[in-house]
Amino acid sequence: MANPPKLDGAYRSKAWERLRDNQFDVLVIGGGVTGAGVALDAATRGLSVALVEQRDFASGTSSRSSKLFHGGLRYLEQMNFALVREALKERELMLTSIAPHLVKPVSFLYPLTHRVWERPYVTAGLTLYDSMGGARSVPRHKQLTRSGALRMAPGIKRSALTGALLYYDAQADDARHTLTVVRTAAAYGATVLSSARVTGLKRAGERIVGATIEDVETGDTVDVSASVVINCTGVWTDEIQTLAGGRGRFHVRASKGVHIVVPRDRINSETGIILRTEKSVLFVIPWGTHWIVGTTDTDWELDKAHPAASEADIDYILEHVNTVLTVPLTHDDIQGVYAGLRPLLSGESDSTSQLSREHAVARPQPGLYSIAGGKYTTYRVMAEDAVDAAGEDLGGDLASSVTEHIPLVGAQGYHALVNQVERLARKRSLPVWRITHLLDRYGSMLDEVLALADDDPSLLEPLPGAEEYLKVEVVYGVTHEGALHLDDLLTRRTRISIETPDRGVASAEAAARLVAPHLGWDDERIATEVAAYTARVEAERESQKEQNDQEANAERIAAKDVRNLAVGRALT
Repeated sequence: MANPPKLDGAYRSKAWERLRDNQFDVLVIGGGVTGAGVALDAATRGLSVALVEQRDFASGTSSRSSKLFHGGLRYLEQMNFALVREALKERELMLTSIAPHLVKPVSFLYPLTHRVWERPYVTAGLTLYDSMGGARSVPRHKQLTRSGALRMAPGIKRSALTGALLYYDAQADDARHTLTVVRTAAAYGATVLSSARVTGLKRAGERIVGATIEDVETGDTVDVSASVVINCTGVWTDEIQTLAGGRGRFHVRASKGVHIVVPRDRINSETGIILRTEKSVLFVIPWGTHWIVGTTDTDWELDKAHPAASEADIDYILEHVNTVLTVPLTHDDIQGVYAGLRPLLSGESDSTSQLSREHAVARPQPGLYSIAGGKYTTYRVMAEDAVDAAGEDLGGDLASSVTEHIPLVGAQGYHALVNQVERLARKRSLPVWRITHLLDRYGSMLDEVLALADDDPSLLEPLPGAEEYLKVEVVYGVTHEGALHLDDLLTRRTRISIETPDRGVASAEAAARLVAPHLGWDDERIATEVAAYTARVEAERESQKEQNDQEANAERIAAKDVRNLAVGRALT
């Protein structure tokens, strides 16, 4: 694999020229993990590929998940063994060869509350979980007495459990992982573009032969020709199918999942925790110096770009997690909140928690394919299935998928660098923990990141207001990772927006000034970006004080999308 191209302004300009001048085999709509996976799968089969995303890469569901690569214990209980086996195989591939720099093992305590039947029942499930999917890279589950469990998690009430089991899954920064899949696709020749909105689909009779794409930053449009268009837009799937002028073969229903983020010292535990609720499960997930607690699972029919967490959502999470904690969490403990939408295949059940997490691929008309449903963990399989299906319209012999054997950017050489962290830390006069932090975000691209500081050592200083990150990471976000706006940097290239008490407001101006020379921003544009980011944070805070979805949505959409500010159009 060649080194990935720098997704900077020069790349973006050339990418628009390629869209205008070339006929592509595959045009992928949607820059979440599924679309990124489809672009990578198609490119590594030797196809010419373009990927377009109307906002930022991973700006929807793929930056707002529980950040787990897991089989899904509750799907075992639903007897969906095929889905669990498939997901656990993918977890193993990520941990070992595809993305070991990004995907890491994580342990969970499963508290038992019934003395007789529950331990053998859960043990049977976890024994199956340990053995499915070729899992070898995480330890097998362990039996714990109540005393043993409380030694690992003193923050749990003694009365909340009779014993416990400890089992392992895996986790990753979802936004960073998705971006890395995008960059890997670009390294294999895919043309990738954010702020590129599909405004129409091109036809030749009943066949879809491309799309009209608008540059959200400038308002320019271009017609793109493609043999196949693959719709990977998640909760927007039905809208793209409507653009094609017809009904799809399936419909997608949005389920809102809300998570809260609290400081690590607020829950005294060495391990994550999984709790059963009357509706689903609740995870307490280690996240660096924080915990992520969630999630909810409720129908959502309002604004899809910016789903809002209400006070009722947050109260639900607090109520359930506090049933087991010795020191209850309060609203004052919460540093971050995020809400995402799961794209579920619509079914007859009224409960979103019962809708299918399996995926489906459909060909609503010649040249157009839609893929929806599924789990983040199985994105690679989803992508393979979508490209396999598209072979019907591509013609010729379609090569088989090879992504099972394709490491993501930064994976190759990662383990050797882990063994050299002390030397790397001395070389750059940085603490070992900083180098480890960087390796777990960039892998073997670490040298490329740090090289930006060769001529400006001040870039190795912490970012004001978010000292866990270095200034150089913000700059790298625009010089190599395609960030176009302040929100891209503080929400997805870093996770400052959910990891700091002020949700990134204190870092906003410093970050904007760091990247201004690279993005051509003057003082007025810096002020616009900072104001837009601050307004977004304030709108989210206000929405989280409202009791229902309608009122929360109204507060959230009061802060308009910064991507429309660039060309001075009415905000949408």
